[in-house]
Amino acid sequence: MIMANNLLRQFSLHADEYEEKAIEVLRSGWYVLGKEVKSFEQEWADYIGAKYCVGLASGLDALWISFRLLEIKAGDEVIVSANAYIACVMGITINGATPVFVEPDMYDNIDADKIEAAVTSKTKAILVVHLYGESCDMTKIMDISRRYNLKIVEDCAQSHGNHWHGKTVGTFGDIGCFSFYPTKGCGAFGDAGCIVTNNATLAKKFRIFRNYGSEKHYQNKVVGSNSRLDEIQAGLLRVKLSHLDEFNEERCRIADRYLKEITNPMVQLPQIRPEADSTWHQFVIHTEKRDELQAYLEANDISTLIHYPIPPHLSEAYQYLGKKSGDYPIAEKYADEVLSLPMYNGMTDEEQSKVIITINAFKR
Repeated sequence: MIMANNLLRQFSLHADEYEEKAIEVLRSGWYVLGKEVKSFEQEWADYIGAKYCVGLASGLDALWISFRLLEIKAGDEVIVSANAYIACVMGITINGATPVFVEPDMYDNIDADKIEAAVTSKTKAILVVHLYGESCDMTKIMDISRRYNLKIVEDCAQSHGNHWHGKTVGTFGDIGCFSFYPTKGCGAFGDAGCIVTNNATLAKKFRIFRNYGSEKHYQNKVVGSNSRLDEIQAGLLRVKLSHLDEFNEERCRIADRYLKEITNPMVQLPQIRPEADSTWHQFVIHTEKRDELQAYLEANDISTLIHYPIPPHLSEAYQYLGKKSGDYPIAEKYADEVLSLPMYNGMTDEEQSKVIITINAFKR
């Protein structure tokens, strides 16, 4: 079976380095907020091109704490793509704010030309989700944010190191949020996340909030959270970061071959926005025969995934928003069409050949 994602394959590429670092941290006797976290925060900030990085327990924590510290609350609205992962919306609603959905464009990300029409007197921020490793149109989005004085939070969970006009995503807005879930480009070996920012005051607030609202032990300034990136994950992420460029280059080579060799007319291949690049977190095709193609591939020992089958506005969790089928037809159409092909570091030429040949042979 060719897996949709093979984490063991990527681990095996540098297994000795990961194991050595894990033993080093275990033998250090220091497991929370130590030198590994501090070093990773500096290295990740340098890699992204931001002044500050604060390690957190997960990508979702990065999102909801960001909106909390930006004082987004009940009665406020936050614009977000209608086809984003539901965790993005949770980052908004955990704070009591209301998500305002905007349809995606041909690049599977928020349609920047439709954002302005969604702005109201209650709009306080835009959550920009760089889905699948693709960059949103940050030029248009930042122009809207300036004209309407809106905060910008970038969800870069799937975009570790890609760019818009040569600038790394995560550095355009007030806060860039990253997930290091194991399947991500720079994935940890468990849950982990961080934020980046160029605002020293915000960075300090994050450091306090993640540690029970405490700047000094037992002196709690605010009601905070326990959301600390632990030492072992930080150490392992430092190893992963040292290889991230090579991982991204390999994924680009895999994507390039898919783009050149998949020729089935029933399959719509992904496109990269002009002036952007992609880290290809997922290689997502569209096809009206999605369910049939997925079953066909499975029967031929090829596993695929759907990112994502249910738009947030139609999920049970958000029934209270009062949205219905047909409210966001493009996002709903995408949910019925998208299919993520096998994409992982360590994928062999033979495995990719089988995927390509099998897709091209699909005729239903």
